Amino acid sequence: MFKELYKYRELLKTSVKKEIRGKYKGSFLGVLWSFVNPLLMTLVYAIVFPFLLKSTEPHYVTFIIIGVLPWTWFTNTIALGTTSILGNAGIIKKVYFPREILPISVVTSGMINFLISCLIILIFLFCSGIGLSFYILWLPVIVLAQYLFSLGVVLITSAIDIYIRDLEYIINFFVTMLFYATPILYSPTMFAGTKIASIINLNPLGLIINSYRDIFFYQQMPNLGSLGFLIVGCIAFCTLAYLLFKKLAKGFAEEV
Repeated sequence: MFKELYKYRELLKTSVKKEIRGKYKGSFLGVLWSFVNPLLMTLVYAIVFPFLLKSTEPHYVTFIIIGVLPWTWFTNTIALGTTSILGNAGIIKKVYFPREILPISVVTSGMINFLISCLIILIFLFCSGIGLSFYILWLPVIVLAQYLFSLGVVLITSAIDIYIRDLEYIINFFVTMLFYATPILYSPTMFAGTKIASIINLNPLGLIINSYRDIFFYQQMPNLGSLGFLIVGCIAFCTLAYLLFKKLAKGFAEEV
């Protein structure tokens, strides 16, 4: 895989640039929507959910934004990545290139947008008086964990979507359900000692978002045991997803 990606590295670069530029092509604000969308979502959540959840979390808006931005990266990646193969059917029929370039470019462009939007987190941290700590140095490790997990999911969904065209609608439903099982608007400590806590702890995105909050919000070392286990698990998951993708890729040209 790495040999193929290196051989077609220019195509990969072009595809990533296309994903970044094409997402907001023709819109008035352009790339600024990367900042505006999560801010609008945070505004709605910050107004409504403190009353519903009875949250007493200090600096709640900052708390939410640290959860919303990684979630936005994940959901955008799944939405665009699932249709990345089917959406490029014309090219796939005419030209050979490693098909995995398409989902990889979606995940990579999403990661770049996320890293840019981290400026919002920094602004909120300083405006709320929390500031920064040296624990932010763990950010690349946490981003890597989310990247691998997202890539594994997209490799699977984009390959299956060729054969089951309804998959993108099914995925949208499950992503919506996953939102409530992920500690974005609440802290996992709210459900400590309950069965719900066990479900939340099994959610990889929950571990990832908690790690972001550890380094940004709580300014402490992330749980290295959980994070290490997560990265190893994501590598294994991504490997299996790639093998499935390559197996299904043999029939892409006929199915599209």
